[in-house]
Amino acid sequence: MKQKELYKQKMQAQLDEWKADLAKMKAKAKKAEADLKVEADNKIKELAGRIEEGQSKLDKLKEASDESWESLKSGFESAWSSIKSGFEDAASKLK
Repeated sequence: MKQKELYKQKMQAQLDEWKADLAKMKAKAKKAEADLKVEADNKIKELAGRIEEGQSKLDKLKEASDESWESLKSGFESAWSSIKSGFEDAASKLK
């Protein structure tokens, strides 16, 4: 076989190998996208839970009498800080 033909076959074999590698990479990328989507969905659920928790705490604070409001306020601020921190942490992972 001529050198030229052997060279062309070698180059074609390399291209075929690269195409196969590319197909594998695309499959991995799709899997990664699916994994990222699952992670994002979980974080979104976590964020929604944090918002619900915050709303619940705020509703309790709104319903408190003037006498109990001051004592609830410090507990509310502590819980609110925790909710805020968790929300910001989860939100930063989605960016």
